[in-house]
Amino acid sequence: MTNYKYGAHQFLWIEHWTDNCLHILDQVHALGADCFEISLGDDIEFNPIPVRRKAEELGIELTIGPGNFWPMECDISSEIELNQQLGMAWHRQIIRRASELGAVAYNGATYGHPGNILRQPRQTAELVRIARNLYLLADFARGLNVKLVIEPMSRFRTHLVHTAKDAVDLIDWVGHPNLYINLDTYHMITEERDYAKAIKTCGNALWGIHACESDRGVPGGGLVPWDDVFRSLAEVCPNARILMETYNTGIDGFGITRGIFKNVCPDASDFVREGLGFLKQKESSVQQ
Repeated sequence: MTNYKYGAHQFLWIEHWTDNCLHILDQVHALGADCFEISLGDDIEFNPIPVRRKAEELGIELTIGPGNFWPMECDISSEIELNQQLGMAWHRQIIRRASELGAVAYNGATYGHPGNILRQPRQTAELVRIARNLYLLADFARGLNVKLVIEPMSRFRTHLVHTAKDAVDLIDWVGHPNLYINLDTYHMITEERDYAKAIKTCGNALWGIHACESDRGVPGGGLVPWDDVFRSLAEVCPNARILMETYNTGIDGFGITRGIFKNVCPDASDFVREGLGFLKQKESSVQQ
């Protein structure tokens, strides 16, 4: 029996969360979603108390990601010791803010820095640095009742963790119980040959998925094998968070600044409404 939480990312609506964004939580609730991801960074300032209060009032589970301004030198994988220290301090600050918001998880490519791609295979020395630092971050997050969740990304975003197996291997290196995996159906198109195998590889370490189509559009009609996704999720992660993610590409959207040149999300509510209907139908169909 599955008990998924369906949700959406703030980037479907807006790039920068502010004190004027509480109405988005009302929209999320009205659309039938029950979890929501807010993106933090050095360019984001808002009062967490009203956000936490609103989310709790609506029964919406919050997750935090590091998708806004994240200084490149703040990188726990760096061979430069100062950059590792800056990265640890930066992530701890975000985890504290996640705790203030009552968020259940901090999810992202925290093992390195998206966009910092070395044109070389992963080095053992890199993995040793990452494992040591992720252990400390996972332990810090556990003390604040926040799960630390890592997300594999495509070769165009990182050279460190691309696949579910990469993530599982890293978690084995780290050896901390407060470290989990979030897969992304968009990044998986580039890096995985078998979605079901990838999901099953994660096993008990899987926390959830970011869901969108192969072109970052609304789920359905693209290349993602959704039947395989839902069959394997039901087997290994029946409590998964299935959270739709893309960037708003409407008239006032910012998708083009994130490399989205097609109009895949002109309206956030329409995206969630259509995507949620499709995803829930898929969940139901694979259980019959």
